[in-house]
Amino acid sequence: MKILSLFSLLVFTGSFAIGQNLIGYNSRQIKKYMKENRKEMNIEKVINNKYKYLKYSDNTDTQTLLFFLSPDSVCLSVRMVCDVGMKAGKIKEFDALYKRKGDKTWIDERNGKKYLIELSDEKWSSIFTIKPGK
Repeated sequence: MKILSLFSLLVFTGSFAIGQNLIGYNSRQIKKYMKENRKEMNIEKVINNKYKYLKYSDNTDTQTLLFFLSPDSVCLSVRMVCDVGMKAGKIKEFDALYKRKGDKTWIDERNGKKYLIELSDEKWSSIFTIKPGK
């Protein structure tokens, strides 16, 4: 029982920070943030001629974070892909962090700017996307 409680605490604590909106951070700031706050996430080397991004995943491959970057390495949007079983916890997390706009959307307001968070469901995963609002 003690191990289960410790595991639940680690999962909740680790997943709570995942909703952090890092749009506007440069790649160095993102790497520093992830190293300090998301130690269970590992950066993966990716080569893509179409998109510039940073990719992080956890040791169990249940969560992947993609930070899409501008040509000068500033974060333009964030995408989190997680197992379907994590969906309910992520929704609670986003409800606590952001203002709910609809069934599958939230708004983050900071520094006078609005950011839209959208949930889309796939067969085996849930995808949360954070992007600048209109």
